Amino acid sequence: MKWFRRRKPEDDAPTHVPSAQEAAERFWERWFELVPVVSAALGDGEPHRVEDELQELVAGLHPDLIFSLEQGHLAMYALVVTGQEDPRLRPYTDAWIAAAPPTDMVWEFHDSVPPVPDPTEVIVNLGGVKLRLGDYRVVAQVDGDVVDVAVYHPALAELTDQQRQTMTFLPLDVTLGERLAGERLRRVETAQLEPAGTISLLELRSLVRTLAEVSDD
Repeated sequence: MKWFRRRKPEDDAPTHVPSAQEAAERFWERWFELVPVVSAALGDGEPHRVEDELQELVAGLHPDLIFSLEQGHLAMYALVVTGQEDPRLRPYTDAWIAAAPPTDMVWEFHDSVPPVPDPTEVIVNLGGVKLRLGDYRVVAQVDGDVVDVAVYHPALAELTDQQRQTMTFLPLDVTLGERLAGERLRRVETAQLEPAGTISLLELRSLVRTLAEVSDD
C-alpha cells in the first residue's frame, strides 16, 4: 500500500450528508478535475502533495469512509474507497463504484481492499520495524462456513498495541481481500508465541476460497 488515511477525528463532519447517489456524482465530478494533479504527484513519488485534497474528496462522499492509493493490478494506480464492511456505508460505496469510470492504463477503482497477487512478497515498514508478510504464520480453525484465526509474526511483539492490531488484520485483508475476509473470518487473535500447526498466508487463502466456493454452491 502506498498510503492509507482515515479522516482525522478532530475534523468537523459536514452538517449535511447527501444521498449516496448525489454524493457519488459530486465525487466523480471533482475527481475528473483533480486526477491530473493526483497522477502527477504519484508520478513524482510525492503522494503527500494531494493528501489533503483526496481526504476532503472522500469525506465529501461520506465522512466515515477511508481510502488508499495503491499500485494497480491492471492499471498503474488504484484508488480504494471502503467502509470496512460497515452496512451503513455500503450504499455510498455501491453508488460510488457504480458511477466509477472504466479501468484504463492509469487508474482502476475498488470499493473494498482487493487481494494482492502474492502477499508473501509484501514488506511493510511500520515504526522502524520491517514486517515481511511471507514470515506470517496462521492457525486456522474451520467452524461451519467461517474460520477463526490466530496470527503470528516474530516482529509483532516490537510494535505498539495499535500497530499490532493493524498488522494482525492487514495481512488477512491483503491475502483474502477485505470483502472475503469480512465474510469468512469470525474471530481474529494475535498469537504472542508461534503456535503449533500453523499455515502460510497463501495456504489460508486457498482454505478460505475453497470454503467460500463450497458454502455458496
